[in-house]
Amino acid sequence: MKFSSPITLKDLAEQLGCEFEGDGNFVITGVNEIHVVSPGEVTFVDHPKYYDKALSCPASVIIIDRKVDRPEGKHLLFHSDPFSRFKKIIEDRIAFHPSNQPIHPSAKIGEGTVLQPGVFVGENVVIGKNCLIHANVAIYQDTVIGDNVIIHANTTIGGDAFYMKRRPDHYEKFPSCGRVIIENDVEIGSGCTVDRGVTSDTIVGQGTKIDNQVHIGHDTIIGKHCIVAAQVGISGIVKIEDYALIWGQVGIDRDLVIGKGAVILAQSGVTKTLEGGKTYFGSPAGESRERMKEYVSVRKIPELIKRIEELEKLLNKQKGGK
Repeated sequence: MKFSSPITLKDLAEQLGCEFEGDGNFVITGVNEIHVVSPGEVTFVDHPKYYDKALSCPASVIIIDRKVDRPEGKHLLFHSDPFSRFKKIIEDRIAFHPSNQPIHPSAKIGEGTVLQPGVFVGENVVIGKNCLIHANVAIYQDTVIGDNVIIHANTTIGGDAFYMKRRPDHYEKFPSCGRVIIENDVEIGSGCTVDRGVTSDTIVGQGTKIDNQVHIGHDTIIGKHCIVAAQVGISGIVKIEDYALIWGQVGIDRDLVIGKGAVILAQSGVTKTLEGGKTYFGSPAGESRERMKEYVSVRKIPELIKRIEELEKLLNKQKGGK
């Protein structure tokens, strides 16, 4: 998320109640999570496991929960609860504005686009030309939709990220300030959910076709001309490269990459990054030929057990004869 008005390190430290190390006059331009942060922006880290990653990432400013040596070119903000301070930066800069009409006055809708009854279009939404948005679709604030896009009934675009901080007695929700971007010529089926990014964008690439009842998690990027079949669940921060085919009821874990042209067969569970140009199956998903061989081998186990039992009986009978 870029700030509408940049702020100095010193001023931000005062707003957050943090100590700081670095140039107090350094100008901060925005905030982002560690996997998408850019120079000039703030990120946070609250676990020693991720200190090295945070201190070496592109962020210019890191909110951290203990004093550490400051790397060259970095600026540090110190606080016992970095998550709460990062959250405050966003909450101070975004606000929810209730809508009293189905199409917000700030929305921009292109020539030839059709909105069927019951469609909701939120604040600052942009919809391109010649789109067809079917009944009861909800398009949340700041969503950007390209030209020639079809979205079928009862789909929700731009819902909050499923992003929580575990506290001793509850889960604390993190405010979502990212967007959803749907590029040209995309089709999205009925009953789908596409969550917006936490601090960045969820993107569905040009020409991609998505079946019914698919969930796309926050900050996921789907490439061009992909196919995603019914009841697929994609976690947050997944990158699916161009021309991937994902068949029905596949589940994909967070923070993974699905390579260009990869094919994932139905009901597979993806728990690690997959190379492009190959076909995968199973849970955990592996190359389909190897997984099929394993399943064939498993089917032979009862027969093998039966043979072993017969051999044991024969051996016991021979021992008894002696």
